[in-house]
Amino acid sequence: MPFYVSPEQVMKDKADYARKRISQIRSGVVMTCEAGILLVAPNPSRALRKFSEMYDRIAFAAVGRYNEFESLRKAGVRYADMTGFQYDRRDVTARGLADWYGQLLGALFTDSPKPYEVEIVVAEVGQTAAEDEIYRITFEGSVADEHDFVVGGGQADKVAAVLKERYSQSMSLTEAMGLAIAALAGQGDGNAEPVAANQLEVALLERNRPHRAFRRLTGARLDALLAEARPASAAASGATNGAAPADAATADGATAGSPAADGGPDADGSAGGGDATGA
Repeated sequence: MPFYVSPEQVMKDKADYARKRISQIRSGVVMTCEAGILLVAPNPSRALRKFSEMYDRIAFAAVGRYNEFESLRKAGVRYADMTGFQYDRRDVTARGLADWYGQLLGALFTDSPKPYEVEIVVAEVGQTAAEDEIYRITFEGSVADEHDFVVGGGQADKVAAVLKERYSQSMSLTEAMGLAIAALAGQGDGNAEPVAANQLEVALLERNRPHRAFRRLTGARLDALLAEARPASAAASGATNGAAPADAATADGATAGSPAADGGPDADGSAGGGDATGA
């Protein structure tokens, strides 16, 4: 005789399972700044990406199980391309993609024995920071309209607390990068060593870039940006822990506003994904 389990219990078990799995994953940050929308996450893999371009001024970010959110990314790119081809490129929006992902994940959560272990962010950069759009889509299909920044995976509450205390919409790219590193270090407790460039995945939806705004920051461009950002990161960590900010004069002597720090278009800008374990 089959055992009876109430629908409420089934849904609760699915949700608890997905939340537990996602909480074991390292956090990622999507943040609005003066230069555009900055995306930062720990990721030592150079092939399995957590961030990718979806359309002209729209980016996809995800944390969770790589094979699951990579299939969602590909499906979203096909949906965006088909919408732009059938109607108009201006009809492809972050809000439309977020609604579509919400319906898809909601159906998967209800119908599948195992829910997807993912959290997705769809971001669209505007001409001004006030016009930026950031949407978070959770494993059960809920869609949330976020403002200024969003943190996914891991100890999101701790990371978000650091961002909330120090964030300003007028921050430069360097300041935003420093704050993101300070928040992500030690999952927000400020006790970890500074994150190295080869342990980070960084992308930017550049506000003033025409047509395709997405680009990756890698190699020398990322090294220069990190060198400039470390004084800001130390100041943010010091303020969070009640310590005095680190002296910028003792940090790496990179010149603020260096063109190398801002990078340029990258050949793999349309790649998507994250590390294989979802860490």
